[in-house]
Amino acid sequence: MKFGPALRAASGIAVLSIMDAVIKGMAAFYPIFQVAFLRFACGSLIVAAVVSVMRPGWPSRETVLANSLRSVIAVVTAVSFFYALGQLPLAETLVLSFLSPMFIALFGLLMLKERVDIRIIGAIAIGFAGTLIVVLGQTEEANAARSWGGVAAALTSAVTYALSLVLLRQRAQRDKFLHIVVFQNIGPAILVAPFAFFFWQSLDFMHLGWFMLMGLLGFTGHMLMVTAYAKAEAARLAPLEYTALIWAVLIGYGVFSEIPTWATLGGGLLIVAAAAMTSKR
Repeated sequence: MKFGPALRAASGIAVLSIMDAVIKGMAAFYPIFQVAFLRFACGSLIVAAVVSVMRPGWPSRETVLANSLRSVIAVVTAVSFFYALGQLPLAETLVLSFLSPMFIALFGLLMLKERVDIRIIGAIAIGFAGTLIVVLGQTEEANAARSWGGVAAALTSAVTYALSLVLLRQRAQRDKFLHIVVFQNIGPAILVAPFAFFFWQSLDFMHLGWFMLMGLLGFTGHMLMVTAYAKAEAARLAPLEYTALIWAVLIGYGVFSEIPTWATLGGGLLIVAAAAMTSKR
């Protein structure tokens, strides 16, 4: 079976969804900036080990400048998304982030001059309809307990994540995959370090293994995403982001005892249909 761009992107989203669950667990113990720093620092260690073996060479000046910009965007995305994970149920956080495929299609059209055909527009519309069912179908009790700061953070991360993926598509056609992943980890680690040390709390070394797992999952997920976006248009892969809800429901129930509502499950079926539409040529 050919491991094509759609399957790579879906696999990357699954791996990153597991990473999100680990982040949510650690956000209960440490400040968000510390969690973000340790996630990227541990990811940098994984990347350094891989680079020492594969030796991709030094990046060009253009690669450094372009991916440095992505590092800044990655910090904004990570910090806002990690904060939302700490404030909201896992599934709800992912649902609110599902505005990103529409922004991916928009940024892909404006920045990369990609063609957005009727099939992709239909897939995004169906996926968004599923998202609305999940959001609007929650109980009054769930709405009353909702953190609106977490909602705002999740929406912010949706926009910046979309911009980051479109820039990834742009750079993945020019830069070596390992160079992109190096900047995806080391750049944000450097940028967030001052804030992390300002809010630093004593680290339980029993948790260090979870942060290393976080780094490994982040590296693996981003390598899958980079190789997917190098081979397929951003708008085509965008609706696959909706499959993260399926993982969020399963992990949320199995790990955090977050029971999904019928609205969440019904919306999830539409989201799967949207992903199926866009993954077929």
